[in-house]
Amino acid sequence: MRSISILGATGSIGSSTLDLIRRERDQWRVVALTANGNVTELAKLAREFGAEVAVCADASRLEALRAALAGSSIAAAAGEGALVEAASRPADMTVAAIVGCAGLAPTMAAIAHGRTVALANKEALVSAGEVMTALVTKHGTTLLPMDSEHNAIFQCLAGNSHKDVRWITLTASGGPFRDWSLEQLGGATAAQAVKHPNWDMGAKISVDSATMFNKGLEFIEAYHLFPVGLERLRIIVHPQSIVHSMVEYRDGSTLAQLGPSDMRVPIASCLAHPARMDTPLSDQLDLAAIGELTFRAPDEVRFPATRLAREAARSGGGIPAVLNAANEVAVAAFLAGQIGFTRIAAAVEEVLCRYAPQAPAALDEVLAVDGEARAVAHALLAGG
Repeated sequence: MRSISILGATGSIGSSTLDLIRRERDQWRVVALTANGNVTELAKLAREFGAEVAVCADASRLEALRAALAGSSIAAAAGEGALVEAASRPADMTVAAIVGCAGLAPTMAAIAHGRTVALANKEALVSAGEVMTALVTKHGTTLLPMDSEHNAIFQCLAGNSHKDVRWITLTASGGPFRDWSLEQLGGATAAQAVKHPNWDMGAKISVDSATMFNKGLEFIEAYHLFPVGLERLRIIVHPQSIVHSMVEYRDGSTLAQLGPSDMRVPIASCLAHPARMDTPLSDQLDLAAIGELTFRAPDEVRFPATRLAREAARSGGGIPAVLNAANEVAVAAFLAGQIGFTRIAAAVEEVLCRYAPQAPAALDEVLAVDGEARAVAHALLAGG
């Protein structure tokens, strides 16, 4: 029996992870489950899986969580410190699935204990790439990429040397607005943006897919996960979301990982690593039924996010953290109806022009850059 903690248990990644564990209950012991503020669902899951501790990020919800766990032996805790403590508990694997930079400190805490971390929080690696990878090396941690694209690359690289790689190609669905004109994008609503055509994701990630910022963030993440150099990374739009990414080698061979649009596939790859596990899916891959797979170059005029991310990766230091923080603030403003869709990328670019910090060397410095970038973004958006 292996032990596991899931940071972000009530989100889409956490729910899919628990669905797989539910099918093999005799093989897993759940140590810690965390959530942001949904104490009802968190307590329900903690009881079902017999977790040792349930943690709510929102400290004001502690009493509600305790009440929901009354009569059980499950410990309840809340707040940022409690998240870090939960991530530090001994577990064979920690799934880092907290959305946004809020997951940075807990993820770093899990890495510092030198076990296996399945990373689904792209913002953490984007904001603290050099700091995080240095910590992974220092503690000998196994870092498994859980995002579908990075997990696909991880599988395609298995048994091969990075020096033999000619290209790593990240595929992008293009989101719900991939065929919209610039004029149409100007009137896009939050309700339209969160309706992804292929994937079932949370609101923030869905908006990131619509703007292509998720692919930009994944580009930076790939730069840190797979050190082949920026010049060997590229993005291609693949509307069917069947080919999840590709690796071309110097001999001309290209390996691609294909699968249905179901996050349980890459999650299962991480849970079973280095083996495989049964993953019962309602939709199996049927290429004959799909009929055709299409690809096209990204349009960085309509969707400048990938250009901004590439430039941020090239600049390095604290610039990727600024990009990520500004995007989080702009997306929240868009979802709140405060700004239009095209203003998201424009605001991020303006923040990048206004704030260029020194390269952070430790977690507290990363968080300081993140906080300052958010302040700049809030001030910018408040001023129109």
